[in-house]
Amino acid sequence: QVQLIEFGGGLVQAGGSLTLSCAVSGRTFVGYVMGWFRQAPGKEREFVARIRWSDGVTTYADSVKGRFTISRDSAKNMVYLQMNSLKPEDTAVYYCAADREATIFSPNYWGQGTQVTVSS
Repeated sequence: QVQLIEFGGGLVQAGGSLTLSCAVSGRTFVGYVMGWFRQAPGKEREFVARIRWSDGVTTYADSVKGRFTISRDSAKNMVYLQMNSLKPEDTAVYYCAADREATIFSPNYWGQGTQVTVSS
């Protein structure tokens, strides 16, 4: 069974940086895509970034492109989201997600979420 556990959220000032981590377990992840989503209060969950486990190819939402970096460490079974130049509108609960590679990334596996709050 795939398990995802996020950690690293917290409170940071606008312009600051924060790194989220996601420990993944339960199977080998070749053929999987790992990603990060976020949900702000009163808004729907939205895609942030994803990475293909096998070759590290990444995709980002326009709102975070150039500021956030997703990466994975296959030896440690970890996925990271490095967030720089944070803005108050980045405040949300961030979720790690995973699923098999497909045309559309609509994950079935989710972590419990970690809160990121950016103060102005």
